[in-house]
Amino acid sequence: MSDIASDVQEEAEAEIALEVELDAKPEKVWRAIAIPAFRERWLPGADLAEPEPVASVPGVEVRYRMREDGAPFPESTVTFRIEPGPRGGTLFRVIHRIEGEARRMSANDNHRPVSMAA
Repeated sequence: MSDIASDVQEEAEAEIALEVELDAKPEKVWRAIAIPAFRERWLPGADLAEPEPVASVPGVEVRYRMREDGAPFPESTVTFRIEPGPRGGTLFRVIHRIEGEARRMSANDNHRPVSMAA
């Protein structure tokens, strides 16, 4: 496998993406994901490593760093993307991405030593 193909595969394995179509207008969805008082109702600040977004393109995308104390994936970001939906609502994408060395661990890796028979 080429280095480029390997990098693309690693990128895909390092994230979970969800896409849904919402009945609400994009402006309303944007307020729910970008304004802290509204976001707090469904994504509490205690779950965020930082209260402010890591990156934001107003009306399009906002990215937060997540706090996952004690979890096997302590470094992650969640990106919310919106665009007008095909039926007048909003196409809403949520992309949760594992960052750093944590993404190289398998989900069932319990770090037990492996012994081999002689």
